[in-house]
Amino acid sequence: ERLSVCSKLCYAVGGAPYQITGCALGFFLQIYLLDVAQVDAFYASIILFAGRVWDAITDPMVGFFISKTSWTRFGRLMPWIMFSTPFAVISYFLIWFVPDISTGQVMWYLVFYCAFQTLVTCFHVPYSALTMFISREQSERDSATAYRMTVEVLGTVLGTAIQGQIVGKVDTPCIESPFFFGLTNSSVAMEELNMTHDTESLTDTRNAYMIAAGVIGGLYVLCALILLLGVREKRESSKLQSDEPVSFFQGLKLVMNHGPYIKLIAGFLFTSLAFMV
Repeated sequence: ERLSVCSKLCYAVGGAPYQITGCALGFFLQIYLLDVAQVDAFYASIILFAGRVWDAITDPMVGFFISKTSWTRFGRLMPWIMFSTPFAVISYFLIWFVPDISTGQVMWYLVFYCAFQTLVTCFHVPYSALTMFISREQSERDSATAYRMTVEVLGTVLGTAIQGQIVGKVDTPCIESPFFFGLTNSSVAMEELNMTHDTESLTDTRNAYMIAAGVIGGLYVLCALILLLGVREKRESSKLQSDEPVSFFQGLKLVMNHGPYIKLIAGFLFTSLAFMV
């Protein structure tokens, strides 16, 4: 059974949310924490580091729980994508919100950043595994993966562009020279104007980040709906050659002993490091 171009496109669109949100967070979260939320640099680094470590922990855990999930009328993987999406969007939006609290701001960002990493894992891990459940033909799976990779590259560019354009649109008012205030109390007037400008500029920047989060959150929901409505998970496509269950550590050992996979992961790791540096 061949997959239609529409099905392949719907499947490919599902890979965009992970890339869009990942790029927006990767490029702008550190700047946001330091300049907008005004979190101390030490705590900002703790938030970013803890979030990435938590993401590494949740990936295999979610994969293990998914493998133990029973089939439903929507499939085994689709319910994870369906129910994680609204909570992921909410947590993503709250990452870019500055709470009006004097203490606990660091915990706010740490909790919601880790929560989003968990929820986006609940979306992306089953989505990645969905390749094996859309067709029994390897050529069709490879073709769908090619569509997916193309959309993911576009999602990487789109996430950076949306966040950058919206945040970059914040206008900075032009402050006149003290000469125009007269010689009397010119320094006082200039200081008051600077304070007003800083407050207004910071408020505008915060609003811009929230607008960008809303736009990206809307795209997240839209892509998830296209995936859910346009792709059908097929149970017969997942029949294994052996019904013997494999434990978590046995499966991990099999994966790590697969040479092509290790080469692919190593290439992806060093490419990502080079891109980030």
